[in-house]
Amino acid sequence: MPGLLHLDSSADPTGSTTRALTRTFADTWQGLGPQHTVTYRDLHADPPPHLSDAALHWAPRLRRPGETPDPAAAATQELLLAELLAADVLVIGAPMYNWSIPSTLKAWIDQVHVLGVTAPFDTREQPLAGRPAVVVSARGAQYGPGSPTAGWDHAVPPVELVLGRSLGMAVTVVSTDATLAFRVPAMAELRTTAKAELDAAHRSVIELATRLGHPSPGVPSPETLR
Repeated sequence: MPGLLHLDSSADPTGSTTRALTRTFADTWQGLGPQHTVTYRDLHADPPPHLSDAALHWAPRLRRPGETPDPAAAATQELLLAELLAADVLVIGAPMYNWSIPSTLKAWIDQVHVLGVTAPFDTREQPLAGRPAVVVSARGAQYGPGSPTAGWDHAVPPVELVLGRSLGMAVTVVSTDATLAFRVPAMAELRTTAKAELDAAHRSVIELATRLGHPSPGVPSPETLR
């Protein structure tokens, strides 16, 4: 049964752009058939704890003598790891907050990026290698090539680096800009552009969910990528 892990991190439970887009992805996924399951975690409503012990960065076999994390903290990390490792596809809502990601999403990343478990260290094994991950980003202003703030996005690149380079996942980014155009009067001239980008983002997540959940003949399904 193909399973989706759906994560949201926006602090806005009702008007969030990333929440709307990840919901479109998840609804499309579930619409492919009853076998397409979804595990949902709202990182804002139920924030994962920050690492309470540096030993949690490491697989148990790599910890030094005396490094014994709190059992409750270790159990929480094991649950988050199990959810990720069980998923065939991951979709993450990663809005830009102050040019970075929400702290709740950073806490989740720190919990699941574990040397010797999900990231290689003493071995080259990457249990998540090739697993699809869709990162959905919304940015209040414009950050594309040629814009005055190009290169100021410090939200998506670290997520891509951790999931793609370190964990080996197949990362696809869906982003939409100028989301504040409908709230900030000074940005009103960007509303048409913002609406077009948002519509394109919805089409992209629908296409991705359909393709990853019900691939065309000859295209590996998420389960075969394990």
